Amino acid sequence: MNRTHNGKQLIVGMGQTGLSLARYCRMQGWPFDVCDSRSHLPDLSGWSDFNDVDMFIGDWQSLDMSVYQRLLVSPGVPLASGEIQAAMAVGVELSCDIQLFVDAISTPFFAITGSNGKSTVTILLTGMLNAAGVTAIAAGNIGVAVLDLLVEGQSADVFVLELSSFQLEMCQQLPSLAGTLLNLSPDHLDRYADMDHYWQAKQRIFNSAQCAVVNLDDDFSRPEVNIDTVSFSVQQAADVCLQTHQQKPWIWVDDQPLMAIAELGISGLHNVANVAAALAMMKAANMDVTASVDFLRTFKGLPHRCQTVADKHDIRFINDSKGTNVGSTLAAIEGIGPTVEGRLIWLAGGVGKGQDFSCLADICQRYVSACVLFGQDANLIAQQINAANHTVVVETLEQAVAHVIPELQSGDVVLFSPACASFDQFKNFSERGDAFVHCVTQWEQGL
Repeated sequence: MNRTHNGKQLIVGMGQTGLSLARYCRMQGWPFDVCDSRSHLPDLSGWSDFNDVDMFIGDWQSLDMSVYQRLLVSPGVPLASGEIQAAMAVGVELSCDIQLFVDAISTPFFAITGSNGKSTVTILLTGMLNAAGVTAIAAGNIGVAVLDLLVEGQSADVFVLELSSFQLEMCQQLPSLAGTLLNLSPDHLDRYADMDHYWQAKQRIFNSAQCAVVNLDDDFSRPEVNIDTVSFSVQQAADVCLQTHQQKPWIWVDDQPLMAIAELGISGLHNVANVAAALAMMKAANMDVTASVDFLRTFKGLPHRCQTVADKHDIRFINDSKGTNVGSTLAAIEGIGPTVEGRLIWLAGGVGKGQDFSCLADICQRYVSACVLFGQDANLIAQQINAANHTVVVETLEQAVAHVIPELQSGDVVLFSPACASFDQFKNFSERGDAFVHCVTQWEQGL
């Protein structure tokens, strides 16, 4: 479609991704404006280097997006926005930081998405590659904004990209060495009309990929496109799977034993699946996995992801603040529940994002002795898990921790896995996890 435009890019969204887009546009010599629908932005300090740029902050009704050459949209901005839809209707091109990055590089890359475990798999794969002598950098939804790698001139043998569904929505081609959709569970249903729309966004991870790494234990992991595959599983035979060796469960790769599960530095069956996924990614790129074994023995996991933050008097506190959806919390309870000698006490709550929490009812009945819920959707969770005899609702995380501490006994485990977003009371999951750790530290100091 031929149309007249002003020759400018419009960066939509003024968060960290927007800043990285601005730096990249300036490096490329592209004229641009920026906008954000929020009237009050939490931090504008990063924009002080762009005083010569027109900034539209607040109501978008006075901003005609259709006059721009291209919209560069941050992942937090829904494409369903009326202004963006109007621009698309007259032929305005849309792009994003991930697509710009992929189009600009010749370096090979891996692409990882999924409802749960994608950060852990990204860091696992990055560490395994470096241990094998392949210089790798993790970026995307974790670590450095991808375009800042280009602005700063950082180089690697391979990039490992963690990609959210929001980031994937505008990606047309992702010619990765291997792409994977680890799993899918209800999440972000406040943005997507239903699970199928959410799944379709995730399926973009396979667009132009050389190989798909497939989780045989989750049907949603399979690609719609016709593509070579490498499989992993913790429940059945696969290219990377679990089998008995020397009377113990081992991880096998290509029908050969690699290492015993007991040797892994991280625990829980969900983390074994994460390791299997990372190994399958290396296999998909024809890389030697044996050099990664020492790294797998020493890797202890990421902060706020099933992280033991205290273990005193045989009472353990686990911080899983990154558990921002039902599927993540389900995996945490399933992974930890069978190992608990005393009681498993679950703390959860926050912004439910339109999720159905009823699928947690069975797992709670099997493993959870008591749950304390807090935050915006605490009462909704209590209603849907139907465990009223063992459930207490409070206002804040601090109150939740204070409620359980007097009743703790030897052998108990307190699992903080919210199954919700943090934005009702915290800036992000990291701040929420730090608040939990602070409460636990106060308990330790009072012993």
